[in-house]
Amino acid sequence: MKEIRRFIDTIAPMNDSDWEFFASKLQKVALEKNTVVLEVGKTEKYLSFISQGIIRLYIPKETSDLTFGFVFDNEFVTAYDSFLTQSPSQYQIETLTETILWKISNNDLQEVYKKTKNGNLIGRKMAEKMFLIKSKRELSFLNKTAEERYLDLFSDRPKLVKQIPLKYIASYIGVTPQALSRIRKRIT
Repeated sequence: MKEIRRFIDTIAPMNDSDWEFFASKLQKVALEKNTVVLEVGKTEKYLSFISQGIIRLYIPKETSDLTFGFVFDNEFVTAYDSFLTQSPSQYQIETLTETILWKISNNDLQEVYKKTKNGNLIGRKMAEKMFLIKSKRELSFLNKTAEERYLDLFSDRPKLVKQIPLKYIASYIGVTPQALSRIRKRIT
């Protein structure tokens, strides 16, 4: 739980009583590799902080899934659109490695927003960060080649990317696994 406090303190420090209130709402969950955290059609009830692990966001398809996000240690993960609207998710979330999450329910998060000094500020800053990540990805598809998208992902998280199956990385950058193999051969 210390890693969450350190992370939140970099956004907007919480005083001890607000932290204790927030921490009392968190539940620790340990998940095995390849565990579905949220299924298509289910409503997202939690915002989760990853203290350990890698998570993939994707749209399941019969032939091959469409991966559109990876989330790593010390980041928040949720099906944010489903979480905000409390409507069924159109995509799935699953662990790619053994993962430890600290989860807070939507209702408890709303209570934290109401009863703490910096809760709303932290929530807003996290929403802004999620928007910037989404915007960066969308712009990369409009302005960059698949090779540049791969290099960006690799430069952002070189050690962690090695733990992600290549078929998911290929889907994430918008190419086939064979095209990714050619890209990797060109740059090594």
